[in-house]
Amino acid sequence: MPLTLNKLLSFDHIPDAVGYLNRLKQVEALQTIADLETATLVRLLQNPELKHGVALAAMLTTTGKIDVLEQLPKDRLADLITELSPETQQQALALLSTESKTIILNLMSYPPDTAGSMMTTEFIQVPNTWTVAQTLQHIRDVESTRETVYAIYVVDHEHCLQFVLPLRRLVIAEAEQALTELWAGQTPIRITPETDREDVAHLIRRYDFLALPVVNEAQQIVGIVTVDDVIDALIDEAAEDIGRFGGGEHITKPYLEVGFGTMLRKRGGWLAILFLGELLTASVMQHYEMALAQAVVLAMFIPLIMSSGGNSGSQATSLLIRGLALGDVALSDWWRVLLRELPTGLMLGIGLGALGFIRIIAWQYLGFYDYGPHYFLLGLTIWASLVGIVCFGSSVGAMLPFMLQRAGLDPASASAPLVATLVDVLGLIIYFSIAALILTGTIL
Repeated sequence: MPLTLNKLLSFDHIPDAVGYLNRLKQVEALQTIADLETATLVRLLQNPELKHGVALAAMLTTTGKIDVLEQLPKDRLADLITELSPETQQQALALLSTESKTIILNLMSYPPDTAGSMMTTEFIQVPNTWTVAQTLQHIRDVESTRETVYAIYVVDHEHCLQFVLPLRRLVIAEAEQALTELWAGQTPIRITPETDREDVAHLIRRYDFLALPVVNEAQQIVGIVTVDDVIDALIDEAAEDIGRFGGGEHITKPYLEVGFGTMLRKRGGWLAILFLGELLTASVMQHYEMALAQAVVLAMFIPLIMSSGGNSGSQATSLLIRGLALGDVALSDWWRVLLRELPTGLMLGIGLGALGFIRIIAWQYLGFYDYGPHYFLLGLTIWASLVGIVCFGSSVGAMLPFMLQRAGLDPASASAPLVATLVDVLGLIIYFSIAALILTGTIL
């Protein structure tokens, strides 16, 4: 084992040790950590940043070192087993104790992206008849088997959640006080296993919680979602959204570890869809072939016109995806958003159109380019086209995330390339229609 890893582990720098292992190839990493002590392997596997975690779990399963997996927090173990191959997954479940297997199968049964799929079942629950002293002694007895002790969950005689007691409040209380004396009477914030993880993140952010209790229909606690689990989930969500926003599918593996076939499959589908959309652009230009033949100068400004519309649409899409993700905008606010984007796009189009108009006039007078005797009308055409296309692009870019969410799809699928493709096709129609209106009888 390299001396560097020895030093990191001896100094108890687990995150740095994980970073060191991540820089190794998978075979080298597994060979490096194969002979580590059980406690060290547990701590390494606990870290979700260990990119060889699934491979390590598979190796431990095939070699029968199930004691390492048994000591992992159950939510982390469920995540690892879920990513194993079906054969190795069944082998790991068969080796686990009956209690652990039941918990893991329960966690794996919840849909992805829900509170149930990322909650931990290791929390401290006590009856409301206990005193502070009894509760503190219980914490001492079970602390090593609990992932976190952010708060104490107090239940009634039917094991239903009654209130949540922060650990700080418990520590400063008198030993003989009853737990109910420390309760201010407030109803605890709780979630269900089916709660979307983004909603969980909003609650934790709004109330500054370190953990949220997850309850079943009977209001009995089945687990807790901790803030570190939410952070990990949001990082995964952000990576997924970025992949989609770039005009492709989400790739879960590091870039250099993605196979050639997977790369083609994940990117090729979206590119084909966008290409088919852009083919409509060629159809529109063929329709206006005569106009282009009569006024070749119009073709010079097509990239300028199209990029401006696509850029404005992409800006609006980015703002709305963020607003929907943070909860700043609701699905029912679509009409308010449209009423904001229409005048915003109008003013932005007027500004950009003015710049285009000034550029044509300046180039004509300075002798940089001769646009012909009707340069002023050409400038007006570019100005009016930019007003229409930018206004249209902003509106389409703002409405697309709403339409996708209404259809039950991820708003992040409203990628910048998709918006640009839509604006390109319809923007050309706007451009040539305005050109025909202004330039017929002169250039056309």
